[in-house]
Amino acid sequence: MVNTKTFGYVRVSSADQNVDRQIHKMLELGIDERDIFIDKASGKNFDRPNYQALKRVIREGDLIYIDALDRLGRNYDDIIKEWKEITREISADIVILENQTLFDSRKFKEMGDAGKLMEDQFLSLLSYVADQERKKILKRQAEGIEAARKKGKHLGRPRITLETLSQKQLELLEKNYMKWKNNEITANAFMKLIGLKRNTFYKIMREYEIKK
Repeated sequence: MVNTKTFGYVRVSSADQNVDRQIHKMLELGIDERDIFIDKASGKNFDRPNYQALKRVIREGDLIYIDALDRLGRNYDDIIKEWKEITREISADIVILENQTLFDSRKFKEMGDAGKLMEDQFLSLLSYVADQERKKILKRQAEGIEAARKKGKHLGRPRITLETLSQKQLELLEKNYMKWKNNEITANAFMKLIGLKRNTFYKIMREYEIKK
């Protein structure tokens, strides 16, 4: 008899998002921590290192648990393609915990050809919903950026100016400015001392020299 394994796949969209909730679900199912594959990457495509690593290790009869369909991906066509590749070409199985009644590929396999047809219909419906949700998120982001621009808000990281430097940074600047100008210390040493990157350092120096 072929030994089969159970895996968990966990995904969040960015590095600062928390994966603990999804991992906890997998551990509660009895999945070994080393068999939980985690990606911190967008669901817009499947070019994710640990998802691809998972596909390389799964074999016929293995089972993959995923918290929700959008954790697998958010692209309508790609979700269907990946699902069918895993369940029909590799002959492993997938269970979506959020919709376990509908999305457990083992149940569809037991129903034969009729099960394949039902699986295709459910998969198409929920994949479409996931894809539409991704498009709505992108639209909201674009609208938010445009609204911020119209209000004159700066987007991205706060700008560092002479006025935003800390008291300690200002003291170090004033103490070492003439040493830098007299070539007693290098620009690299000076910017590291203050804690500034190259472009910001020279911008701050120009501001300082104008105000001196």
